[in-house]
Amino acid sequence: MSGEEPKFTVEQVDSVSPPPRARVEDGPNESGPDETLGDKLGRKRDYLEGFLAQQPTGLAGHEPGGALYEGVIAALRDIFDPEIPVNIYDLGLIYGVDITADGAVAVTMTLTTPHCPVAESMPAEVELRVSAVPGVREAEVNLVWDPPWDPQKMSDDAKLELGML
Repeated sequence: MSGEEPKFTVEQVDSVSPPPRARVEDGPNESGPDETLGDKLGRKRDYLEGFLAQQPTGLAGHEPGGALYEGVIAALRDIFDPEIPVNIYDLGLIYGVDITADGAVAVTMTLTTPHCPVAESMPAEVELRVSAVPGVREAEVNLVWDPPWDPQKMSDDAKLELGML
């Protein structure tokens, strides 16, 4: 710019007409001139209808999300640590749940410390509760100490329950 000032034109107006509204017309062969509002509403469906109610296809009961797997998780959520008022699943003590197609369940878990007062009884209770789930043929509990448990393994629900969030 060589020192020139930009030139603008200013126009004073009293009112402005509203812009045209967007309109979507029905496509060909969708509605005729004789279609009533009831017919049109009958044609329209919620795009989520059926989608939310649809069950996953090809999902076996022993896979995550399957009925047997969810039953085992529900059983684990019924077991509470005697020192902390949170179930062992949300507490992060369950490291893995493996279920075979014939209903054998292997639960890999830990405890908050090796010196936990329920170190001897908790694995037996987990085995008993899991084996009581309908469809479970047998249950096995593997108690591991590596990786060690720490509070970061807790679910957000457990942290909220304990006032850590």
